[in-house]
Amino acid sequence: MTRITKYAVLAVCIPLVLLMNGCTEDQVDISADLDFELDRAISRYSPTGDTDFYILPNETDLAQIPQDSKNPLTPEKVELGQFLFFETGLAMDSKHSSSQGTYSCASCHIPEKGFRPDNVQGIADGGMGYAEHRGMNPDYTETDLDVQEARPLNLINVAFVKNTAWNGQFGAGGANVGTEHVWGERLDTKRNNLGYEGLETQNIQGVTTHRMLINKELVEEYGYKELFDKSFPEYNESNRYSKITGSLAISAYLRTVISNKAPFQDWLTGDKGALSIEEKRGALLFFGKANCNRCHYNQNLGSMEFHALGVNDMDMHPSSVKANNPIARRNLGRGGFTKKQEDLYKYKVPGIYNIGDADFYFHGSSAQTLEELIEYKNIAQKENERVPDANMSTKFSPLNLTETEKADLATFIKKSLSDPDLTRYQPRYIKSGFCFPNNDEISVSYLDCPE
Repeated sequence: MTRITKYAVLAVCIPLVLLMNGCTEDQVDISADLDFELDRAISRYSPTGDTDFYILPNETDLAQIPQDSKNPLTPEKVELGQFLFFETGLAMDSKHSSSQGTYSCASCHIPEKGFRPDNVQGIADGGMGYAEHRGMNPDYTETDLDVQEARPLNLINVAFVKNTAWNGQFGAGGANVGTEHVWGERLDTKRNNLGYEGLETQNIQGVTTHRMLINKELVEEYGYKELFDKSFPEYNESNRYSKITGSLAISAYLRTVISNKAPFQDWLTGDKGALSIEEKRGALLFFGKANCNRCHYNQNLGSMEFHALGVNDMDMHPSSVKANNPIARRNLGRGGFTKKQEDLYKYKVPGIYNIGDADFYFHGSSAQTLEELIEYKNIAQKENERVPDANMSTKFSPLNLTETEKADLATFIKKSLSDPDLTRYQPRYIKSGFCFPNNDEISVSYLDCPE
């Protein structure tokens, strides 16, 4: 290269280097400014006035995890609950013998899918296949299936939820104080009289609803007796190995399923580089213009508020099964439980960590993608004519977000609020030796389980 050419190259390169350095500095300045604005916005909306309110505990720090005083957390109980949540060997009360021992709690609450189904509905008894490939066992009719008429909620950070289910019907405290007069009208809500919190109450009902069996014979056969003994020494042996204790162990495990590895958690604890500029802009929208935090303000970014957004019910979805009753109790929201006209069609504000892991949103799966959900709330026009205008939420109003703003908000929810390692909550094996979370022949092949 000639001397003239060398100087020419330097003349071009030096401005480029300066320009690149300038761009980098500008990016850093922009990011720092966003950090300052975001810190201020979160503090303004935080119930404690501090961003630390949203820092979630480590899953192993049991003392820091909210728990039911009637069901204290212990390492042994959490370990037992983890096994039972995935144990297909409990599926012994199936409608037909061909489904015996083929499903588990995790059939519908799949860790890598944000502990939700990867389909319109979750199918436990009567289902075959894994995740989005799950369909109906040919030995079953629709009426035989254990499938719910509302989309299952995710189970992440449920330790921070006082009353569970879309209508909040489970749990003796929280929002259900003052509703005692309606508890006895149904077997499931009658269980509130046991005095447990929502998670424990729902799981006590759930092991029966989902056709599972827990007794001393199965506990001994699968090798869980020692864990039951260590977890429930206060119970007499005559009632230590039961659906009640099993459901309490499952509840203890679920309280430890916490999304503390989400990038937003890293940002809250001081790693300001954990979020991109787009994610920080989305977070500012979440805690600002988009008004998400007006309802999603508890530690799990949900709340115990109930709102009618006028979305379609499950029976209106063309791919739903067994949901064929327009006046089904699940379509009535909170009012189906409280019997109050003003509570009709109102549903609990769910926690939203890892909701981007699986499609289908709202209680009737009426939004198929997160982008559709955001657009629905942006336009704020009801789609379900069954819902009277008088019951619609006063917080449901147009957001006037631009296309860029909608994209940034979706990025924050999908990436910043997504714990990338939820499979750490899955055991390496279950003591029965069966395939899990499903043990039907299609799932066994798909999951490559040993014969």
